[in-house]
Amino acid sequence: MISTLLVANRGEIACRVFRTCRELGIRTVAVHSDADDGALHTRLADAAVRLPGAAPAETYLRGDLIVKAAIAAGADAVHPGYGFLSENADFARAVQDAGLVWIGPPPEAVEAMASKTRAKELMGLRPLEHVTEADLPVLVKAAAGGGGRGMRIVRRLADLDAERAAARAEAASAFGDGEVFVEPYVEGGRHVEVQVLADTHGTVWALGTRDCSLQRRHQKVIEEAPAPGLSPRLEQELRESAVRAARAVDYVGAGTVEFLVSGDTAHFLEMNTRLQVEHPVTEAVFGLDLVAAQIRVAEGHALDTEPPRPRGHAVEARLYAEDPARDWAPQTGTLHRIAVPDGIRLDTGYGDGDTIGVHYDPMLAKAVAHAPTRAEAVRKLAGALERAAIHGPVTNRDLLVRSLRHEEFADGRMDTGFYDRHLTALTTPLLDPYAPLAAALADAHGRSRFGGWRNLPAEPQVKRYAMAGEEHEVRYRHTRQGLTADGVRVVHAGPHRVVLEVDGVQRTFHVARYGDQVHVDATTLTSLPRFPDPADQRAPGSLLAPMPGTVVRVADGLTTGSAVQAGQPLLWLEAMKMEHRITAPVTGTLTALHAAPGLQVEPGTLLAVVQET
Repeated sequence: MISTLLVANRGEIACRVFRTCRELGIRTVAVHSDADDGALHTRLADAAVRLPGAAPAETYLRGDLIVKAAIAAGADAVHPGYGFLSENADFARAVQDAGLVWIGPPPEAVEAMASKTRAKELMGLRPLEHVTEADLPVLVKAAAGGGGRGMRIVRRLADLDAERAAARAEAASAFGDGEVFVEPYVEGGRHVEVQVLADTHGTVWALGTRDCSLQRRHQKVIEEAPAPGLSPRLEQELRESAVRAARAVDYVGAGTVEFLVSGDTAHFLEMNTRLQVEHPVTEAVFGLDLVAAQIRVAEGHALDTEPPRPRGHAVEARLYAEDPARDWAPQTGTLHRIAVPDGIRLDTGYGDGDTIGVHYDPMLAKAVAHAPTRAEAVRKLAGALERAAIHGPVTNRDLLVRSLRHEEFADGRMDTGFYDRHLTALTTPLLDPYAPLAAALADAHGRSRFGGWRNLPAEPQVKRYAMAGEEHEVRYRHTRQGLTADGVRVVHAGPHRVVLEVDGVQRTFHVARYGDQVHVDATTLTSLPRFPDPADQRAPGSLLAPMPGTVVRVADGLTTGSAVQAGQPLLWLEAMKMEHRITAPVTGTLTALHAAPGLQVEPGTLLAVVQET
């Protein structure tokens, strides 16, 4: 029996595994980089071990340090989580060679499926060797890892070499393996997967299907179980194919077999030999704890002959710290508060007041709703996200809510091109016109008690806010009757709650302030000075770093004086394991270049200046 378990991971998945361990009475050990010192996963564990010597981005890839940490902490088992070393056969062997229990499939199974190219060969498929115009569009894909990293859609043959190089660089940074391959890109397909669970006694469960079609930049955004709208024949085919893949490598533990479904045809993509990020929707539908099942299987327990029967429908949304107004650049800073209404499962690696750093994935949390029907689960999750308190950096919350309520998604007609068609419309800001006024009235509450009104008609007070990239100016007055504003009746104005009546309808606004940042329900505002500081103005054509990160490349031959075209990539920043291109805003001449490979930058750092011609 396992008594002490180390999680070779961080953040949300480490916290998730620790939760199950507490329920099972298993002691827990966390590992952490210097950047994660004091992170939530280290606070939840019974013991924590610092991994010395490595850069934060590389720390959790140091299998040798993790095995030493497990031995030093007295652990007798290691759970890899997902990402990092979770699909590394050498690490699995190192854990076993140290006399520890590996909470995962045999290293040979990991090895057989870890490379997508080898997995396809195992299933009788081969990647494209020589790409021609007739093959387009194609997808360049990392052979190791996933999560959208190291993936590029190529629609022009002339772009293939450059996109291969970019994918290799991103894959090497994220997974320590720069191997990529090319396969046909199926337009309009659905991403459907099957959860498998196998024991050491020959039993393999296929735990239904999941649909993960809503993806942006190949990163899953919304997932659900079961996948809607599949024919009984196709569902059976998917389950049988998943079991066949698991048996082909003598699989043990939890894994996922992924397919691209086009019409009524399924194309094998890969097998992920680990727990998936989206595993909670399967847990909700089948009433299982997959982490507990992984541990029991690793201890040698047998599964029942048949899996439990599914019930209802579950939907999961991934909440990311990213700014749609800045090309979805990852955001950093203090997460002051994160909370969802009762009845919603929230898996997160952050607590109130924690800092979102630059070194890791920007996912803040996963919110999961379960209900008897798909329509009820979708409505429940959308409403909960809309009412959630998410105070801190900008997130994709609005995208999630609007995606869940989109007619195409509601009808189950989505595919992997959903955001190609709808992203612009779904991210056009829907501004609450009364949010700035509510923020101003809450801020003015304290001052109204100190004689802010006069017998003479008072000049209106003016406040300015930035909201979704736009500036808004609001006016209000202090009077004998309290705070007033044109066009509304101020029913109540307190520091955290404002009630306004408009055309006989009362609305309540909940307000939270953190420095210059103000949250009015789901709307985030930035309080601006009444008169802008001229010193804050930059020269036209200035390229500023949109996020903290590291300059990894500068375009070949680019120097001061170079002629550039609008949209031309000038340099690349790496942040949170992803590469972000910085492009010329206009056609003109590069008059200044302050960036060089290896340069660490903060948001707003001046990288270059392009003078328009």
